[in-house]
Amino acid sequence: MAGAIFSSVEAGIIYAIMALGVYLSFRILDFPDLTVDGSFVTGAATAAILIFNGHDPLLATIIAIFAGFLAGVCTGLLHTKGKINPLLSGILMMIALYSINLRIMDRPNVSLLTQETLITKIQNAWSELGLSDAMGSLLAAIGLDGVLPTSWGILLVMCIVTLGIKLLIDAFLKTEVGLALRATGDNEGMVQSFSANTNSMKVLGLGISNALVALSGALVAQYNGSSDVGMGIGMIVIGLASVIIGEAVFGAKTIIRATFAVIGGAIIYRIIITLAMQVKFLETGDMKLITAIIVIIALILPKMLDKQKEKRRKQKRLRDLHIQNEQVISTGGEGLATAKAD
Repeated sequence: MAGAIFSSVEAGIIYAIMALGVYLSFRILDFPDLTVDGSFVTGAATAAILIFNGHDPLLATIIAIFAGFLAGVCTGLLHTKGKINPLLSGILMMIALYSINLRIMDRPNVSLLTQETLITKIQNAWSELGLSDAMGSLLAAIGLDGVLPTSWGILLVMCIVTLGIKLLIDAFLKTEVGLALRATGDNEGMVQSFSANTNSMKVLGLGISNALVALSGALVAQYNGSSDVGMGIGMIVIGLASVIIGEAVFGAKTIIRATFAVIGGAIIYRIIITLAMQVKFLETGDMKLITAIIVIIALILPKMLDKQKEKRRKQKRLRDLHIQNEQVISTGGEGLATAKAD
């Protein structure tokens, strides 16, 4: 169980990059971008086929980022220049990307099990530096030998990469362009009244969002050892689940806190899925159903809690008023108490 949770944290920190991209489109731009299901595979397919053909994994990953950015730009242009509904723009691009991804890979899936990837490079470097042995000794000293794996390189490197992206997003959203992007999502009409080009902000925001999604897809393909044309199905729901869970648990009062919440939400989501898969009557095919249930609970539960808090506040106010009336009566102010009650 501990090993499974460790693996879920590893995967969660990689999927958190995708969740940050979803956060930019859904929360910052207020744009329901369904391109995510396609651009995630685009990043995976681009990186996988380049690595399979002998190119450097880092270069392949960078090219995958640009491929995702291009997909997001196309969605933005469909909406801004083609005047197509935002939701429909994402759906059309998602459908188009399915065929494009098949063209990129020239087959339904590409295996990377025998190829050198960024993940294998990290694992090899961790072992060559002797860190696996050192971690094994440390775990043995605290009684966790055999419970947790000794190779922590992927988790540490991915944490650095994801936190670095988070800090860059935080810094970007505080710049003039970032503030214009946030304003476009909050009140597009107000931004247009200042003669600002909201269309360019939407295109840029969607491009950055899908670039992050594609980066996550490229890393997931290298982490899993393969890229598949169907691996992006339901990815937008997973991203939304991460955002909603994170905001419910950690809050989202500031940008810095919100982006941290998204990362935490992605990790919590993966842990929940791992724990759910341990239930005997559930199967791997039930994962999408579990995801949908998690999102439903995450959406409904905060509202129910808010109603309960409001109900308790009202009851407290009534109790305080009742106590005040009793105090007034006890001091001989019956007339005043009656007037307040009326």
